[in-house]
Amino acid sequence: MMLSRFTLSRPNAFLGLCALALAAFLPAQVRAASHVQASLVAASASIQPGKPFTVALRFVHDPHWHTYWTNPGTGLATSLTWTLPPGFTASDIQWPAPHVLTDHTGTVIGNGYEGELFLPVTITPPADLKPGTSVTLAAAAEWLMCEEVCMPGAAKVSLTLPVSADTPAPDAEWGAKVSATVAALPRMDAAWKVSATRDAKTIALAVTPTGAGRHVPAELHFFADDNLVAYELPQIIKADGHGGFVLTLPISPDGPADAKKLLGVLTAENGWLADGSFRGLRVEVPFGSAAPAAPPASNPATQVTPPGPTSLIGTLALAFIGGLILNLMPCVFPVLGIKILGFVNQSGQDKKKVVAHGLVFALGVLLSFWALASVLAVLRAGGDKIGWGFQLQSPAFVFSLAALMLVFALNMSGLFEFGLSATGVGSNLQSKSGLAGSFFTGVLATVVATPCSAPFLAPALGAALALSVGESFLIFTAIAVGLALPYLLLSIFPQAVKVLPRPGAWMETFKQFMAFPLYATVGYLVWVLAGQTSESGLLMALFGLVLVAMGVWFYGRWNAPGASAGRARFGLVAGVAVLALGGWTGWPQAPAANDITWEKWSPETVAQLRADGRIVYVDFTARWCATCQANKKLVFHDQEVLGYFRDHQIATLRGDWTNQDPQITAELAKYQRSAVPFNVIWLPGKANPVILPELLTPGTVLDALRK
Repeated sequence: MMLSRFTLSRPNAFLGLCALALAAFLPAQVRAASHVQASLVAASASIQPGKPFTVALRFVHDPHWHTYWTNPGTGLATSLTWTLPPGFTASDIQWPAPHVLTDHTGTVIGNGYEGELFLPVTITPPADLKPGTSVTLAAAAEWLMCEEVCMPGAAKVSLTLPVSADTPAPDAEWGAKVSATVAALPRMDAAWKVSATRDAKTIALAVTPTGAGRHVPAELHFFADDNLVAYELPQIIKADGHGGFVLTLPISPDGPADAKKLLGVLTAENGWLADGSFRGLRVEVPFGSAAPAAPPASNPATQVTPPGPTSLIGTLALAFIGGLILNLMPCVFPVLGIKILGFVNQSGQDKKKVVAHGLVFALGVLLSFWALASVLAVLRAGGDKIGWGFQLQSPAFVFSLAALMLVFALNMSGLFEFGLSATGVGSNLQSKSGLAGSFFTGVLATVVATPCSAPFLAPALGAALALSVGESFLIFTAIAVGLALPYLLLSIFPQAVKVLPRPGAWMETFKQFMAFPLYATVGYLVWVLAGQTSESGLLMALFGLVLVAMGVWFYGRWNAPGASAGRARFGLVAGVAVLALGGWTGWPQAPAANDITWEKWSPETVAQLRADGRIVYVDFTARWCATCQANKKLVFHDQEVLGYFRDHQIATLRGDWTNQDPQITAELAKYQRSAVPFNVIWLPGKANPVILPELLTPGTVLDALRK
């Protein structure tokens, strides 16, 4: 069976086309030659009685083909079933540090290996082996190999080794490579201290050096043993300023809900040692009750200690400094660029007007922070545990902000001219209406700044959320003053603007250039939205943003300078209509409830349900089966199907063949099947089940049930 790989990120109609295309490939004959060559090799040329020794399953992958790690992600881990002489025992596979696997589009598809690979196993012989004899070790290896398609692989491998009383010499051909693989296996290292905490959605993994002058690892990535961490989502890595790192890891909804430890491998592409030979740092750490602490600074005199609740003055100072630093954060940079453009436009203007704009901008920042402080106070009084940047946890808010930033970016790119003061990012500071632009620029600065994390700001916010309401308002005020101060100072002292270039034709180029940070911000917000909505919901959000862009294009195209009143009116009406359509299309929807509750399949469960006179639907599936995923999307999210199953109390069982299950294999063989998907319906009074086709539609399932 050959499985075509695709990503389930399209609406149902598109999924149907993908699944039909996939079905065309299913009858294709798999090539006799495997894309992965397997053999069994040894580290030593002989063995000693009673002394453990190392062998390895050697894989040689064809270019662009891969196999999978112990936690594969979307694939299936390699397995070995041993046939050993009496008295011999074999350990589990000792897994080398894996790599992130991606397809040709760059989408993450799992964890595994390419090229030449050695999977070591420790074999322990009995102590009564007789020197001068030989032993044969045999194993059945099974794996899943993938490129753009996936297919199972299997091989019988064996190895004959002589028994000697002398210390074994390394195998001349494979000894060095197997020994190097064993030496590089993931392990703990006293040179690095590891700690971890978790909340409902993320894990914070802190890695700090225990000494000075250590090698600096790069390109870090964490691989979880137990699927606790979502393998396909990005991992955020930040240096702690003292030679260590803090990784923010997204928790997988399919992971163990009661995990008490973080188990896995943290890889560094340049190694954890200076020679790069040690890629994988073994992580086995219980979750703590507090955030991972940063290591002590090398110079205690310069160490910054977060203030306690009683040190309000110190906390206010930290909040003020944090607000200043927010001006340098990447998520504030687009707004900062707009403000710079405003400064240039103010050159040579009346000082009172410039000061007025600066004060109004500061007022916009202050009122916005006070509004946020009020919302937090109300929610906290109601018992909610709310963190800083909570507004970015709302998919609707994220989509709205992305649409707003896209409109701003298109305006700066010259797609339309709506009057920047009216859009809230005004740069026309010469007219009375420009005061509104300055005010809403301050509001926008607050909106995009709050999710940022800056030095000194985190402890101040932590105190603000723990102190009284009055003290919290003081802290938020200090942050607001820090954020607004640079703009305010340049407004009060306009002579400082003289260092900026004089207005000229270059300003239009600069304005258009500054649109690109806004586009980058839109991209970042879409990335945030991807973690908050379904795959189909994300696609509709993208379509919605396209319609938003089309709406402002309508407005700009028919409202060009000199346009007639009728033309301008058409542009306005069409633009508003398409904008509204974009908002309606992309607005994140709450996920539809799935009324089907799947129970684990077993022959005994089927027999019991049939004895009770129930209709029984059985779905044999696997995570790595693309057709299975298409069937789930097309059929088991269809409201008519869900309603029929609910109304007729149909029992639903699922046989998960993601990992090998001899019972499921035997059940499939009863019907001359060796692959999934395989769906059957047991109807009351019928001796044999109704066997459904591999590619399902809602109509196919409903017709079978109604007959």
